[in-house]
Amino acid sequence: MGATVAVAGASGYAGGELLRLLAGHPDLEIGPLAARGSAGASVAALHPHLSGHPGLAESTFVPADPELLADADLLFTALPHGESAALAARLPDRLKVIDLGADFRLADPQAWARYYPTPHAGHWTYGLPELPGAREAISRSPRVAAPGCYATAAILALAPLLAAGLAEPSDIVIVAASGTSGAGRSPRPDLLGSEVMGSMSAYAAGGTHRHTPEIEQAIYPERPVVPGPGHATVSFTPTLAPMPRGILATCTARLASPAATTADLRAALAAAYAGEPFVHLLPEGRWPGTGATLGSNAAHLQAAADGHAGRAVIVCALDNLGKGAAGQAIQIANLMLGLPESAGLTAHGVAP
Repeated sequence: MGATVAVAGASGYAGGELLRLLAGHPDLEIGPLAARGSAGASVAALHPHLSGHPGLAESTFVPADPELLADADLLFTALPHGESAALAARLPDRLKVIDLGADFRLADPQAWARYYPTPHAGHWTYGLPELPGAREAISRSPRVAAPGCYATAAILALAPLLAAGLAEPSDIVIVAASGTSGAGRSPRPDLLGSEVMGSMSAYAAGGTHRHTPEIEQAIYPERPVVPGPGHATVSFTPTLAPMPRGILATCTARLASPAATTADLRAALAAAYAGEPFVHLLPEGRWPGTGATLGSNAAHLQAAADGHAGRAVIVCALDNLGKGAAGQAIQIANLMLGLPESAGLTAHGVAP
């Protein structure tokens, strides 16, 4: 038998994707599945795509009781922002925890206070394995904060170019589209099918989206976290797309040199992600699309130098429930438990 993993917040979209991936994981056993508002309900009733799985189809959700969850070797918390910190405070230190929410992503308490109404709970190891040194840190850590979906796409796109000195950190613009599952499973009028189908809309514009400080913190980690010289400054506009899942992030930054070429940008990305199992630089001229990453833990990248505007343009596509949430959490868990990093995961999407 492998390590036993529990999930708190297992009734949501990210929780359901976690269960789907765990159901096929060769080295992990599924333990308690907690869902505060759905305790006692059948797992298959809320996640009908899991019907027929011998371990899940007959399971029911339990309350998010720390004593029940503490029996596992590792716990995934897929809870609304602000709820993971309260639960984590009641868990034994020996229990490994991966938080899919935002509670422990930000190192700067002031940045947290500008975007979240709850007190700053602290900072855990940031769990984006493809960042330099991240794998070692994740492997050593008992508590890891999984990155946000928009943040994952933006960081993968921009970090190598900033590290290579090809782009200016002070002038970054990101416009990204997300599928509706990124907003969670709670019913909202603006997420009704009749409101979303056939329409795209922007939201949280003007620097108010909560992933902004997370992106700024991670894309240029050797520079100051607080605003000042060398600080990364991001203008981020998220949009809601009429699709269930997927992220398409278009990231631009002023080129550090007018002589920088598309080949230079692509070389930096290729060097950064050489040998990576889940991050793929597409052949020149082929631009990412969300459909190619659905159901996978893959991120697809492409870059071009816009000589007319003097900007680097990098596009990243990924599945917001895959590499943007549950898939990435499984990748992190594999590292924390000493398992093959790609166990239970695929880099190949579902098409059409």
